[in-house]
Amino acid sequence: MKKSLFALLFLFFAACSESELPKDISEEDLTASKEAEEIDQCEKRFVELDTFPTINYKTLKIEDYAQYLEIKEKYAYSDSNLWANKAFLTLNRKEMRFLKIGDSIIVPDTIIPDMRAYSIYPPYYCDAKHVPKLIIVSNKYQCYAAYENGVLIRFAAANTGKERTPTYPGRYALVWRDRLRKSSLDSNWVLPYTWNFHRYAGNAFHQFDMPGRAVSHSCVRQFLSDAKWLYNWGKGVQLDTNRKQIWLSGTPVVIQDMFDYDRVTGPWLDLTNNKEGRVKLSGDPMKVEEAYIPIQQIPEEIQSWVPNRKRYLVSEDTLRARGIIPEDVTLIESVNFNKRRREKKEKKLKEAKERARLDSINGVKSSTDMDVIRKKLEELEGRKPSITPSDTTEKR
Repeated sequence: MKKSLFALLFLFFAACSESELPKDISEEDLTASKEAEEIDQCEKRFVELDTFPTINYKTLKIEDYAQYLEIKEKYAYSDSNLWANKAFLTLNRKEMRFLKIGDSIIVPDTIIPDMRAYSIYPPYYCDAKHVPKLIIVSNKYQCYAAYENGVLIRFAAANTGKERTPTYPGRYALVWRDRLRKSSLDSNWVLPYTWNFHRYAGNAFHQFDMPGRAVSHSCVRQFLSDAKWLYNWGKGVQLDTNRKQIWLSGTPVVIQDMFDYDRVTGPWLDLTNNKEGRVKLSGDPMKVEEAYIPIQQIPEEIQSWVPNRKRYLVSEDTLRARGIIPEDVTLIESVNFNKRRREKKEKKLKEAKERARLDSINGVKSSTDMDVIRKKLEELEGRKPSITPSDTTEKR
C-alpha cells in the first residue's frame, strides 16, 4: 500500500514539473542560443588576446638625399636597433636596400619587439580554433599570419606573385622543405629556408629579394628571420600506410584576395594605426576551396601527367570568369631556365664539333696548331721563338 502511494506521488510531481517547462523551445532556438554563447566566448577570447597598445603610423615621402640618409640611419640594423629595424621593414614590406628617394614609407610612433603588434590580422581567429597550425597570406596587404588553434603567434611581411605569375587565392598545404634550395627552374636562384606548398606548381615560401611589391614567380618571399622561423614551425605532407603522400595534409595555407597591380603604393601605407583595417577572418579555413592553378604554371615536362589535369586546364577560364585574372593580362608560362641553358650549351658544343669536322675535311688547322708549326720553323731557322698569346695563358 505504501509503495503504491509513493508511486502516485512521484507521478504527480513529475507531471507538475513537466507542465512548468516551456513548450515553445524549438531545436532552432537551442541552436541559436548555442551559437550566441559561442560568439560571446570568441569575443571574450579576442579581448583577452588583444593586449598590444594602439600604435599610430605616419606616412612620409622621402624628398631628398638628406632625409633618405636620416631614415636609413634611424632604422639601420644593429644589435641595439634590432626591433626598430624589423618593425620598419615589416611595416614597409621591403628591405632597406630597396629604399630610394621619392618613396613613400610608413613609420610607427612606438617600437615593440613583437611584430604581432603591427599585425593587420586579428589576435584570435575563432573559426580556426580546431586547426592546430594555419598560415593565412594576404596578396592585397603583402603579409602573412601564423595561427595555432586560432591564436595569432606570428605576423610577417611577404612579397607574392607578380601580375602575370600571381599567387592564386585558395587553399594549399605545406609539402616539403629544404634549408638551402636551388630552384629547379633556375639554379642561379638560391632560396634559403624553402617550404613548398604546391607539389606540382612549385609554389613555396622562401627568403629572397623583398622590394616591397608583388614581384615573384607565384612564390611567397620573406625576410630571412621569418623564413627561418616558418621553416622550423611548419609541418609537411603526411604519408598513408603505403608511403604515398596525402594531398593537402601538411600545415594548411590559405591565400586571400589579390594585389592591386595598378597602385603605385601598397594599401598598408594607408593605415593610420595598428588597430585600423584589420582583416576580418570568418568561416572554417578547412572549407576554403582548393586553389585553381592554370596549366601554364605547371612545368612543361609534367603537364601531361599531373594528377587531376582537367582542373588545371579549366583553371584559367575559371579565374578569368571570377575576375581574378583581368582580361588584358596574358599569363607567363612556366620556363625551365636550367633546361634552356643546357640546350644552349649542347647546341654550342654541337656547333663546335661540326666546325672541327669541317675544318679537318678542308685541311684547315686550328690557331694552336699553326702556332706550333711557326715555332718549329723559327727554331729550324735558328731564330728565338716569339711569344704568342697562347704561351701566356697559364702565366696570367
